[in-house]
Amino acid sequence: MLRRFRPYFRYLKSNRGTLFAAIFYGLLFGATNGLGLPLLIKYVFPVIFDRSGPHAMPMGDVVLIAATVPMLFLLRAVTSFLNSYYVQLTGVRILEGVRLDYFRKLQVLPLSFLQKESSGDLLSRGIADSAQLQSTLTLIANDGVKQPMALLGALGFLVWQAFTTDGAMTVLVCLAIVPLAVLPVHYVGKKVVHRARQVQDQLGDVSAQLNENLSAAREVRAFGLEQRETERFGQATHRLITAQMKVVKYAQALTPAIELISAVGIAATLIFAYYAGVKLETFLAIITALYLCYEPIKKLGYLNSELNRGAASLGRLEYVLDEPVTITDPAAPATVRRLRGDIMFDRVSFAYGDSPALRNIAARIPAGTVCALVGPSGAGKSTFANLVPRFYEAAAGAVTIDGIDVRQMRLADLRRNIALVSQEPVLFNDTIYNNLLLGDVTAAREAVLTASRAAHAHEFIEQLPQGYDTIVGERGALLSGGQKQRIAIARAFLRQAPILILDEATSALDSDSEAAVQDALRQLVAGKTVLIIAHRFSTIRDASMILVFDQGEIVAQGDHASLYAANALYKSLYDRQTGTT
Repeated sequence: MLRRFRPYFRYLKSNRGTLFAAIFYGLLFGATNGLGLPLLIKYVFPVIFDRSGPHAMPMGDVVLIAATVPMLFLLRAVTSFLNSYYVQLTGVRILEGVRLDYFRKLQVLPLSFLQKESSGDLLSRGIADSAQLQSTLTLIANDGVKQPMALLGALGFLVWQAFTTDGAMTVLVCLAIVPLAVLPVHYVGKKVVHRARQVQDQLGDVSAQLNENLSAAREVRAFGLEQRETERFGQATHRLITAQMKVVKYAQALTPAIELISAVGIAATLIFAYYAGVKLETFLAIITALYLCYEPIKKLGYLNSELNRGAASLGRLEYVLDEPVTITDPAAPATVRRLRGDIMFDRVSFAYGDSPALRNIAARIPAGTVCALVGPSGAGKSTFANLVPRFYEAAAGAVTIDGIDVRQMRLADLRRNIALVSQEPVLFNDTIYNNLLLGDVTAAREAVLTASRAAHAHEFIEQLPQGYDTIVGERGALLSGGQKQRIAIARAFLRQAPILILDEATSALDSDSEAAVQDALRQLVAGKTVLIIAHRFSTIRDASMILVFDQGEIVAQGDHASLYAANALYKSLYDRQTGTT
């Protein structure tokens, strides 16, 4: 089982200073705990209670001998505290490393992977499963050293007594009982591993439902779904509790089972000690050593259960960590500075799993062209646009810009030349100013203000109580849809990229703002290549080229007049939206 965690010991290695301190104090604690107490009982206590001599022991000697007891427990307490402190310090640093690696991997995974997975489940893997892995690794580092040391100390005392004290057979019989305590550990471990995976899966389901409910709060209230959502969440939490209690059942049965075996061992020791004529102090020392043997075994049994839980969480983390990153920088990237924006699709195909989205697409969009992508829902418009910044990778064919395959460019170089305004823009829970800076983190304040004025956002920003320092809330929840859209457009102004992708960029604006922004966009697109994913036809009047998509293919291209006259699909789509008969 430990071999399963070996690749992740690198988190321990990066914190080896605190880890070595934890191990050192753990060894001291184990030796003090496993060997110190039996030695006290065997050699210190009898000296004080030995009344066979002619004279009483001087008070100073009694105090000195008695002082060994608090000294031993002081050493035990200090080493236990320092061991626990450094273990916890190591643990939180491990957790930081695991979560950072997990988060870093999410940043580079293809959008196709993130879209097929539940965000709540991915959240649970990054929070709950990484915490379980941290717990497991710190337990390995702590109890994996401390408890064996305590066990070896107690066993060493027993073996030594076996060869130096009358009643050696008693000790050997007791030692024969000790391995039996391992049997429940093996049995419980097999049961826990399956149940632990069920717990983590159910926890992912609960997180997914909670995340889904919070993201759809308006819809839940609008359709009166509060009771239904509560019942669904209650069912999910009930399944989680059921799975958790199954783990608890097996894990908590371990200690009583070991203690029962321990009691049998003590009873056997008592019987043999009676017939062997073992002295009381020898018997008490042996019993104490035996107890100190069983205690580490119980802790190691718990460690075994935690290893199985950790293995279940590790499997869920590795599902993400081991996912191949298919969109990466090339080994020998082309030198790219500012592109002109001449885009070409050369027999490009793409599929979501087994569902084809684009079929053998061939198109050229010359630099400086304003190109509208129209067609029914699911026809391939968004997929076509998303292949340009390599959000997805073409399964066949090539996408080139200025004659350079996008796969031969560094992702940073490629995407620096592209500005994106989505239909539903996402703002981070930060100030308006910092959200605007995402367009160009090096921009001066005056450039930010100029971009805001161009997008007709400056006026409403200045009217807010904190102006540009206003916190927008999660996903911009404290702003209206039109305000969020104008901030997103201002970011595109600030970026000044030669290629623009506008996913119905004015759809959330009122009529007055839309007219103003359309005027600003006319200035923005001058000399740039623009892809407009058109959901309504009023947004394509400035397009010099229109590509008509249907079932993953480009079925026609041209300007509005020629397409309306010659293409039945385009005509029907246009008439349906404009109400033309």
